[in-house]
Amino acid sequence: MRFFKGHGTENDFVILPDPGGEAGVTAALVAKICDRRAGIGADGVLVVTRTKESHEVSEHAAVAEWFMDYRNADGSMAEMCGNGMRVFARYLIDAGLEHSGEFGVATRGGVRKVRVEPNGDITVDMGKPVVLGESVATVGGHEYPGLHISMGNPHLACAIGDPVVQLDLTHQPGFDPGIFPNGVNIELFNPVGTSRAVMRVYERGCGETRSCGTGTVATAVAAAALSGDTTGTWTIEVPGGTVTVILEEDTSYLSGPAVIVASGELMLAE
Repeated sequence: MRFFKGHGTENDFVILPDPGGEAGVTAALVAKICDRRAGIGADGVLVVTRTKESHEVSEHAAVAEWFMDYRNADGSMAEMCGNGMRVFARYLIDAGLEHSGEFGVATRGGVRKVRVEPNGDITVDMGKPVVLGESVATVGGHEYPGLHISMGNPHLACAIGDPVVQLDLTHQPGFDPGIFPNGVNIELFNPVGTSRAVMRVYERGCGETRSCGTGTVATAVAAAALSGDTTGTWTIEVPGGTVTVILEEDTSYLSGPAVIVASGELMLAE
């Protein structure tokens, strides 16, 4: 199978073209691909399938030709991935499968609109964040309260007083499984100045990643809430770079770079 590799602010993905939905990509194969020593290495896999060929999202075929079938590094399926969407869009454009204007892409979390900016960055309409309440993350014996936010996938975004650079995220932070029965992406952030925050993230099914698109939007929502705001433009710094999040009354946008860095033939098997 042909593969490509790309990243958005160093959140990296292996891309597997499968237009007809015939490859039968399994959780075991995804885990092998994402292994950074025995495989290609990635935070996740993006399977490129025509929307009409997938029973999961075929009802969106009229508005989105392509389905981003996203898998976490452990092989589990996820609803949505903001950085993955930007890399997915970059692949479609570079491969000549979409134009460089605006188009829709189907995901398990619904159809997302993407557009290419004049500077080459890709902007994704991330939909309206939904604040579902409060909860607590535990890291190194410290409890950090935060907001439970749905971006189509679950997030717990916590503003903390400790510098995020000093946190030990080699292990899964603690969380309430009663609130998050299917796991949760946990963002820990420091507000720094006006409309800016520094963030680290522990993604379910992946571990700590250099960036998380849906997580940066959740962080912007939580950071804005500290000052009583629900709208505005935020700059979010992650270990892999910087992205821009725009919060509007009815939706949100994530904008940043996305590049394809390699291609080749996949020789792994289950």
